[in-house]
Amino acid sequence: MIHLCLTPMLADGALQFAFQKATTEGKITILVLFFLSMFSWTIIITKFRQLHLARKWGRRFFDAYAATRDPLDIQRKGDKFPGAPAYQLYIRGADELDYHLKKNPVVVNDGPRISTASFEAVKVALEEAAGASAMSLEKGMIVLSTAVAGGPFIGLLGTVWGVMETFAGIARVNSASLTAMAPGVAGALIATVTGLLVAIPAMFAYNFMVTTIRGITQELDGFATRYATQIEHVYVDNRDLEDKIAGAIQRAEQNRKSRELVAS
Repeated sequence: MIHLCLTPMLADGALQFAFQKATTEGKITILVLFFLSMFSWTIIITKFRQLHLARKWGRRFFDAYAATRDPLDIQRKGDKFPGAPAYQLYIRGADELDYHLKKNPVVVNDGPRISTASFEAVKVALEEAAGASAMSLEKGMIVLSTAVAGGPFIGLLGTVWGVMETFAGIARVNSASLTAMAPGVAGALIATVTGLLVAIPAMFAYNFMVTTIRGITQELDGFATRYATQIEHVYVDNRDLEDKIAGAIQRAEQNRKSRELVAS
C-alpha cells in the first residue's frame, strides 16, 4: 500500500531505487511525512487565500472608512467587505454602539449619545473582536511550525533506523562490502530527503505568513484605537458635570410642563 501511494512521486531513478530498498520502518516514516506534507500544503493553500482576501478587502474597507465622518456610516449603508478583519471588528463595534444608542441613550441637543460606561462596553467588544480576528488569522499555523520543526527529525529517525538495520544485516552475513552497504544506506537516506522536502516549503510559507499576519494584526490594533477614538468624539457624552446637571434639570422641567398640559 505504501509503495503504491508513494512510488509515483518518486519517479526519479535514484529516489525510486532508494525507496524500494528502504526498510518497512523507513517506508512507514516516509508515509507519516507524506501525510504531514498533505496537511501542510492544505494549510499553505488555505492561508494564502485567506491572507490574500484579508489584504484585498482590507484595503477596500480602509478606503471606504477614510471617506466617511460618521463611525456608523458604513453599517447604515449596508456595505460589505467579506474577508477583511478590520471590517469584522468594525461591525462588532458598530453593532454594540447601535445597541447602546437605542437601549441606553443619553439625550442631548444635537442627538443621542452614549454614556462613558456604555463606551467602555463598546471598547471591550472591539478588544474581543480584535482577539478573535487574530486567532482566525493564526489558525492552522501550528501545522506549518510542526512541519518545519518536526519534518527533518522524523526523517532523521527513519534514516538512523535504516542505517541501524543495514549494519545489523551486514553483521549477520559477515560482509562489509560497498555493494552490500549501498542499498541499505540509500534506502535509509531517503527518509531524511523526504523530511527536508516537507520542511523546506513549510519554512518559507511559515515565515511569509507570520510576517503578513503580524502586519495585519498591527494594522488591526491601530484601526481599533482610531475607531474607538472617533466613536468617543462623535457619540460619547463628554460634557462637564455642570452641563449634564443643567441638561437633566431642563429635561425634568420639560417633562413637568408636559404633564401639566396633559392634566389640564
